[in-house]
Amino acid sequence: MTSPALAAPVLSTERKPSGLAATLTTYRVPLSIAALCLLPWLLPSQALAVNVLVYGVLAVGYNLLFGYTGMLSFGHAAFFGAGAYVAGIAIGKFGIPWYVAVPLGVLGGGLLAFIIGALSTRTRGIYFSMVTLALAQLVYYVALQASSWTGGENGLRGLTVNKINLFGWNVNFLDPVNKYYVLMIFAALALWVVSRILNSPFGAAIEAIRENERRARTCGFDVERTKLLSFTLSGLICALAGTMSALHLAFVPLDVLHYQTSGMIVMMTLLGGARSFFGPFIGALVFLLMEDVFSLWTSHWQIIVGSIFILFVLFLPKGIWGTFLSKVIR
Repeated sequence: MTSPALAAPVLSTERKPSGLAATLTTYRVPLSIAALCLLPWLLPSQALAVNVLVYGVLAVGYNLLFGYTGMLSFGHAAFFGAGAYVAGIAIGKFGIPWYVAVPLGVLGGGLLAFIIGALSTRTRGIYFSMVTLALAQLVYYVALQASSWTGGENGLRGLTVNKINLFGWNVNFLDPVNKYYVLMIFAALALWVVSRILNSPFGAAIEAIRENERRARTCGFDVERTKLLSFTLSGLICALAGTMSALHLAFVPLDVLHYQTSGMIVMMTLLGGARSFFGPFIGALVFLLMEDVFSLWTSHWQIIVGSIFILFVLFLPKGIWGTFLSKVIR
């Protein structure tokens, strides 16, 4: 997975976590899963809980690139949508079982991420962000024109999964609670994979690049290869979230590929806290709750959410969960 250059030692002046913070870091995967298990019983509806789960995984994938590698992408809707469309087409048009369609969707999104990453990671800063945005919009218009496959503006329909067989046990997937806990298996897998990445030499490499790319290059890191691999891994996880969305909605709207979805991903990540493991789920929860509440008051709810987001950026730059870890837990 990594070359010897990627395994070069990383010099860090950051203080090691201790006490409760160390416990949250060491057991972050089981604690995150335990918190997610309670979510359907704490929110107003199970459908909202499923949405938080899907978009939380999406933000977790994005956070790997933005929070831990320090690369601001405005094109991750392409990978989310690619995963959803590939899985949806496999189920709806070819009758492929869901357990085959999901890996196909993840691979499809990962392949697209590799292609876009190979083109965009050659640039830096705002140029990188703009290239990812442009390439993602190109994917959007391709999907719009390929209406015989994607449904065009009407979206992709006819991919309902009624039952899921888990180890010989038939689960009614139309039940919101059952759906949530089935999809949570995918979320748990994504959290475990991200945790393993962060604990590996590759995880040290991407954080070194985030802190100081020039110094990382001087220390022997293969910066270009590391960026591309991080971009691809991020796209794979976002594609997994896309397959979860397709299974959940039994429908893939064209909007999943739009740049507004990419902007929403950025907002969720920043609200919860970039560079924090569980923060993306907190951000997804807060964003979706605000959308549910404010959309009942006015059709211009985006103005309210945008204003709140600006306040968070100004006064809580580490996000909700990131601020909690840095200020409350010592």
